[in-house]
Amino acid sequence: MQVRDRLYINGQWTAPTGNKAVDVINASTEEVMGRVPEGGEADVNAAVAAARVAFDGWAATPAAERAAFLRKIHEGLKARMEEIGKLIAGEVGMPVKLATMIQAGSPTATFGMYAKMLDSFAFEEKAGNSLILREPVGVVAAITPWNYPLHQIAAKVAPALAAGCTVVLKPSEVAPLNAFVLADIVHAAGLPAGVFNLVTGYGPVVGEAMARHPDVDMVSFTGSTRAGKRVAELASATVKRVALELGGKSASVVLDDADLAAAVKGTVNTCFLNSGQTCSAHTRLLVPESKYDEAAKIAVEVAKGFTVGDPFGGAAKLGPLVSELQRERVRGYIRKGIEEGAQLLTGGPDAPEGLPKGYYVKPTIFGRVKPGATIAQEEIFGPVLSIITYKDEDEAVRIANGTPYGLGGGVWSKDEERAKKVAKRMRTGQVDINGGPFNPQAPFGGFKQSGNGRELGRFGLEEFLEYKSLQLKPEGKA
Repeated sequence: MQVRDRLYINGQWTAPTGNKAVDVINASTEEVMGRVPEGGEADVNAAVAAARVAFDGWAATPAAERAAFLRKIHEGLKARMEEIGKLIAGEVGMPVKLATMIQAGSPTATFGMYAKMLDSFAFEEKAGNSLILREPVGVVAAITPWNYPLHQIAAKVAPALAAGCTVVLKPSEVAPLNAFVLADIVHAAGLPAGVFNLVTGYGPVVGEAMARHPDVDMVSFTGSTRAGKRVAELASATVKRVALELGGKSASVVLDDADLAAAVKGTVNTCFLNSGQTCSAHTRLLVPESKYDEAAKIAVEVAKGFTVGDPFGGAAKLGPLVSELQRERVRGYIRKGIEEGAQLLTGGPDAPEGLPKGYYVKPTIFGRVKPGATIAQEEIFGPVLSIITYKDEDEAVRIANGTPYGLGGGVWSKDEERAKKVAKRMRTGQVDINGGPFNPQAPFGGFKQSGNGRELGRFGLEEFLEYKSLQLKPEGKA
C-alpha cells in the first residue's frame, strides 16, 4: 500500500494543515491500495501563495529553459512508465497493458510534445504598427478527473508550464496516487519552488477553494457537466478565465454506403475503451433502418470478445469500473434502458459471473433505442452502447446533434468527402472519419454543454496565454 502523507507546496513536501486522509481503493479487489492527505482551504491558500510568488520569475524564464525542464519531466515519466501503468490499472481498472500504453504513454508524450513546441512557438508577432505579445495568463488551478488521471493532468500542466504559468493541481481523490509520482519527477527535475504545487482532497472543499480564490487567474477543469457549472459559477465572481472539458454523448453515424462490419466494430471498440469511462466515447451507434438487423448482430458478436476480468490477469479486455458508486450508477442506467423499452441485446445489470470482487459491469448493448430515451441523452460513463436507427442523412444529423453535449463523434462512409460533409454538420468538437485515430496535436474540447476551451496541440498552449498589443510609432512619422 502506498501512503502519501504530505502535499507538494512551494518546492517541498509539506505536512497538510489537517490530519484527515483519503483512502484510494483498488477497482478490481475493492481493497485500500493507498492513502493521501485530505487537504483543506488553508492548504490551497498556501499553494496559491507559493504559485503567485513564483509566477514572475517563471514567466520571465526563457522558453528554451522552460523546454529543458519539460524534457526532464518527459524523461522522468518515460523511465517510470511501467510503474505508472500498474498504478493506474489498480486505481482505475484499465487492463495493465493498455494502461501502460495509454494511461502512462500519453502523458509522457504530452510533456515531450510541449517541450518540442517551445523550440519554434512564436510568442511575438507583428501586425501593422503593432507588436502582438503572447504572455502567460498567471496562476492556474488545474482540477482533473479519475478516468484518464495522468493524461488529463499532463494536458493541463504541460502547456501551462510551457506558457510560463505556475500551477496548483488538484487531482481526483478517486485516483490521486499517479499525481504524486509526477510531483516526485517534477521535484527531481529541479523545477523552481512554487511553479508546480499539488493539493489533494475533495472537490467541494479543495476544488471550490481553488475556483473562487482571488489570486488564481485561470481554472482549467475536466469532469462532469454538473461540477463544471459549479466551477464556472464560483470563478465568475473574480472574472477569471475558465476552461471546461465536460461530458459527452457522442454519436457514431454509419452512412448507408459504409463498410458496416468495420463501422460497428470500430464504434463498439471506442465505446468500450476503459470500460466506457471515456468522455468522448461513441455511445450512440446510428445506422440506417434497413441495416439495423445486421448491425445489431455484428455489435453483439464484437461485444462477446470483450472478456471481463482482472486487469492484471493478462486475458481481460474489459476491467472493472473505478468505484462502487460508478458501478451502481451504470447499473441504474441499464435498468432504466430496460424500463423505457429498449431491446437488451447483450449484457444487463447483473454482475458478471465468477467475479465476486471488483466493480465489474457486463458490456451491454441496447437496440431500437429511441433518440429521446434516457440512455440516449445522458452520459452513462460505462460500457453501454445504444443503437438508434434513422431514415435519411438529415435525420441522422438531427439525432446526432440532439443532445445537450457536443464532444466527440464519428462518421463512416466509403466516400470520404461525403463523410466529411456530414461531419461538418455535426455540432461537436471532434469527429473521427472512418475510425481516424486520436491525434494529440489536434485541439480537444467540445461544443454546447461539453464545455469551452481546447486542450492539446498548440491550441492547448494558447489557452494559457494572454494577448497584449504594443502600438508602435510608425517609422519616419513625426
